[in-house]
Amino acid sequence: MNGEASTGAAPGFQGRWAGPALAALCGLLAVGLGLLSGELLSAWLSPSVSPLNAVGAVMIDAFPGPVKDWAVANFGTNDKLVFGVTMRVIVALLACAAGVLERRKRGIGVGLVIAIGVLSAAAGASRPDGGTTPAFLGILSGAVAAIVLAVLIERLRAWTDRPRTQTLRSASGTDRRRFLSALGLSAVGVAILAVGTAVAQGAVTGYQNARAALKLPAPKKAAPAPPSDPPVPGIPSWTTPADSFYRIDTALVVPFPDPDTWRLRVTGMVDQEVTMTFAELLAKPLEEHDVTLTCVSNEVGGNLIGNARWLGWPVRELLAEAGVKPGADMVLSTSVDGFTAGTPLAALQDGRAAILAVGMNGQPLPPEHGFPVRMVVPGLYGYVSATKWLTELKVTTFAADSGYWIPRGWSPLGPIKRSSRVDVPRDGQSLHADAVLGGVAWAQGVGVASVEVRIDDGAWRAARLGGDGGADSWRQWWLPLAEAAGGVPGHGKHTVTVRMTGRDGTAQSTDQVPPAPNGSSGLHSVGFTVS
Repeated sequence: MNGEASTGAAPGFQGRWAGPALAALCGLLAVGLGLLSGELLSAWLSPSVSPLNAVGAVMIDAFPGPVKDWAVANFGTNDKLVFGVTMRVIVALLACAAGVLERRKRGIGVGLVIAIGVLSAAAGASRPDGGTTPAFLGILSGAVAAIVLAVLIERLRAWTDRPRTQTLRSASGTDRRRFLSALGLSAVGVAILAVGTAVAQGAVTGYQNARAALKLPAPKKAAPAPPSDPPVPGIPSWTTPADSFYRIDTALVVPFPDPDTWRLRVTGMVDQEVTMTFAELLAKPLEEHDVTLTCVSNEVGGNLIGNARWLGWPVRELLAEAGVKPGADMVLSTSVDGFTAGTPLAALQDGRAAILAVGMNGQPLPPEHGFPVRMVVPGLYGYVSATKWLTELKVTTFAADSGYWIPRGWSPLGPIKRSSRVDVPRDGQSLHADAVLGGVAWAQGVGVASVEVRIDDGAWRAARLGGDGGADSWRQWWLPLAEAAGGVPGHGKHTVTVRMTGRDGTAQSTDQVPPAPNGSSGLHSVGFTVS
């Protein structure tokens, strides 16, 4: 044969689409074997950068800013799950295409698979937390997939592409059995590798064990007792549990920094570069602070916000050890996965609770929230301050450097805008006339002085406030519906709107502004019915 599929068909091989369908299945199994080979070895050799995740991370970096903004706005904290599923669907379609192309002409599908492997290797090598091991795994995945695809398609051709002649019936039967045997072995291999990969990923527990064994030191400066939550069902607790705290970052897979080998370097415009180990950081006089963090992508009334008690050491102390040179105005923080955030130097030196955090709500940082060390800077959106899995602080200038999101259209400064939210009722909920309304409000740096509620177009009425956790944490509010309405509200549809005023006497903005480029603003309203 000359590489082109013949027009004949083996006896008993029926249907116009049978050949392409089997070829597509061959492509799926071949690419599955290749990818899972790399994923299995990656669980031991390169947990944070597997072949598939390396490509995914490069794709995320390559997406235009508006695409990422759309994903966060529509999928919120599920954006990575949606992307992961989408990426795997794309890989499956490419695998099917490789099988069909290889059946039509030798070398085309194999070449496509090899190209994917090379792309994966290049992606792994280019990642800040990558290198030669992820590159090798990408090449290995591509090579395994190419070899298996070539073998499967050759056996498929031997069965399906024979002329329909009486003398070849016996040979065709043998070829069919050989093809089905190879197909079955490939399917079994995919299943075994899938199970093995899952077991291996679960068995690599050094990272989790290191965190579980960690005993955080007592803070030198402890935070006051947290306020009690109001007895109003549906209002968020004053402290957001770690497993409920929003997560928005660029890491497709949570990085695996080893706390024993972790280092934080201070570089750039400093008198002397400083390198700190995790043990050295834990030995510092740590402080507790209650700080509300929010994402710049948070819509008015959105849930990309949470309040936690953070344990850490002031960044200003570390900068003082390094000695900041005149002219610097920004600190570029870098994650182990290459993410960067540019924080105004003043925000790290003005006395606010800007810390190198090692604890969250009394426990070591959860992996998805930056273990072993992350940045927490009150008053700034996370994209310019809250770098997780921190590994470097570069003292520099806004003119010389910019964080990850700035070239993608976001403002370089990112101060958090004061705002408020209705949590009770939920949009469209049916309430009784004796219901209690409630929610949260925040004004970073000054604190919440008052919250007011309005039903429909009625008068603004003062809400009751929960305990005061400080200027950098949110504050809960609540008010009986009858008081908010100035009497028993009538049955039917109504709207509740909330607004807040800070301790400096400045109310939140009423201008309806979308998140881009520096955070949303406007009053939050929720529709409900009284039954």
